[in-house]
Amino acid sequence: MMKINNNEILSLQALSIGFISGKRKRELLPPVSATARKGELVAVLGRNGIGKSTLLRTIMGLQPLLGGRIFIDGRENSEYSRLELARKAGYISTEIVRASNMKVCDLVAIGRFPHTGWTGSIDSEGEAAIESAMDKTGMTSFRNRYISELSDGERQRAMIARVLAQETDILIMDEPTAFLDVSGRYEMIHLMSGLARGGRTIIFSTHDFNIALNQADKIWLVLDNVLIEGSPEDLVLSGAFNSLFDPGIVSFNYSDGTFSLLTKKRGKLFVRGEGLIRDWTIKALVRSGYTVSDNYSVPYLITPGEENGKWLIVLTDNSVEFESIYSLAEWLVKNSNLIS
Repeated sequence: MMKINNNEILSLQALSIGFISGKRKRELLPPVSATARKGELVAVLGRNGIGKSTLLRTIMGLQPLLGGRIFIDGRENSEYSRLELARKAGYISTEIVRASNMKVCDLVAIGRFPHTGWTGSIDSEGEAAIESAMDKTGMTSFRNRYISELSDGERQRAMIARVLAQETDILIMDEPTAFLDVSGRYEMIHLMSGLARGGRTIIFSTHDFNIALNQADKIWLVLDNVLIEGSPEDLVLSGAFNSLFDPGIVSFNYSDGTFSLLTKKRGKLFVRGEGLIRDWTIKALVRSGYTVSDNYSVPYLITPGEENGKWLIVLTDNSVEFESIYSLAEWLVKNSNLIS
């Protein structure tokens, strides 16, 4: 048995992933190594087709590894029986469940199978786990609804409830927020963060860069020739995220960790004002192709204040008022010749 950090629950060592067809092997990546500790929320980032789903499926033993080793809680994954592994790690895929005659409560109850023994009966502890899982995912009121009657987002929450009912130390989720609306997405991340703070290790793939950057304890960044791991802040400071986007199209703001599309430069404006109104006005200016000038000279922009509830562009010979940022941005795009 391998000796590891007492807090380390998952270790990938020179892991090679891909597909086997007959005698042929197709590797998706060079051998990669990474770790996850107990109670960590780990986001897996990378472009479509890079191998994120294959990586997660390989960790779960759902497809064979091509080389290297996987250790779960100090034991190589090949040492676990399927039942033992199911008690240790739960998995959610991106595949849509088709179960026309199954109710939500029945689907969630399937998560208890590693704990039921040969009789398949669910004890009081299992019933409590099922109820808790449905409550945490907001599915209690759906318990008697058929899976076929659910929306994609509701079905996804039911699947997450199933894996929560499994009560494993590790949760591996492939795009768990893929079918959720904006509020549901952040509610789910809040739930996942809470589970991690409670001691579970959660590894999830995502295309939502902001969620990964702002919520994850660690990121596994999967690139064409390497897997880079570290805290979001470490990866920002190392410049690792630069390779995710075409620098001719997108720019990365190192101060706040946001990406923005490069736009045609139209001019500079000094912006007079303060607070949130000024901040959001500047965001609209940048989106419209303007930069903020440090020089207080004509033309300039005044944001709404106590005396005036409108935006005001001051030009050399006159001024123009606007009722909203929308109308201001529209005018700036059409009249860039007036702004130096």
